[in-house]
Amino acid sequence: MHIYSDEYFMKKAIEQAEMAMEQDEVPVGAVIVSNNQIIAKAHNQTERLTDVTAHAEIIAITAASNYLGSKYLKDCTLYVTLEPCVMCVGALAWAQIGKIVFGAEDTKSGFMQHGKELLHPKTQLAYGVLQVECSQLMKSFFKNKR
Repeated sequence: MHIYSDEYFMKKAIEQAEMAMEQDEVPVGAVIVSNNQIIAKAHNQTERLTDVTAHAEIIAITAASNYLGSKYLKDCTLYVTLEPCVMCVGALAWAQIGKIVFGAEDTKSGFMQHGKELLHPKTQLAYGVLQVECSQLMKSFFKNKR
């Protein structure tokens, strides 16, 4: 069995972010991986669903939980193009996600400014994977908005 890299899965998350951008949503994409297999894919849908909680991470958590038949995602890794916000990291903590890997930091709304203690104690964290590509999506989206 081929073991895929963090970059491979982040590229899949970037594909989701690009789908969001095409739908005039903030371009955040996420995939959840279990046993080296993508079990959930999602992108922001707050505009489409008229729902401020419809972030990529929240939608991905729901899809992964449905796939596994469990509310806990202890053996899963979330790949997300942007640092999760406090709402999303709270949901990820409740889901006891095994690992979070994000691309671009979010200095305005990201959870890191509040401290890593918002994570579940057993959740591993990695960031900066394909950071330039992930940041560029956000920059080009908001540049076009202005």
